[in-house]
Amino acid sequence: MPDCIAAVVLAAGSSHRFGADKLLHPVTRCGHVMPLLALSLLPWLDVFEKVCVVVRKGETIDAIKTALGEEKSARLFRVVCVDAAQGMAASLACGVRANVDVAGWLIGLADMPLVPSCAIAGVRDALLVGAPLAAPSRNGRLGHPVGFSSRYLEELIDLQGDRGARHILERDEVSMVEVESEGIFADIDMPSDLLEL
Repeated sequence: MPDCIAAVVLAAGSSHRFGADKLLHPVTRCGHVMPLLALSLLPWLDVFEKVCVVVRKGETIDAIKTALGEEKSARLFRVVCVDAAQGMAASLACGVRANVDVAGWLIGLADMPLVPSCAIAGVRDALLVGAPLAAPSRNGRLGHPVGFSSRYLEELIDLQGDRGARHILERDEVSMVEVESEGIFADIDMPSDLLEL
């Protein structure tokens, strides 16, 4: 639909620094235990009817769907990025190519379970009212997820390397959506990062 924003969560990383598949690592939050990726997807499913999850070749999201339950898991769709080893840019481009006929893309990271739904909704809404680029911010610092309007389609599908689309965000003005949560910065790279949860 040309007037909608696609939700794309990048989950095709290799978890080298974590030492195991971090997205399946069980995390306890608010008395519930679920895989890290499932926890990260919950706020996205609060905001979007459908969420695209980009995974590497051979990866399923069956355990994630089980953890989320039937109603929520039915709203996920899995996209395989065969070039995931080339870096984040390949995963991002793959997610965009799988959702071409939209007004823009909200790109999130699967290892960020503390991003509040208000940040996701705020960035989506900024795109819907015409912002070319948008991101949540706190005290002037940009966080995640990041929104891109359809004007960036060609640049996004041509991305290469491990910098993702950072050069676009550094080059062009980003509409900042102020939020109170530090969760827009918190990603899980090492087992010690789980202590923040």
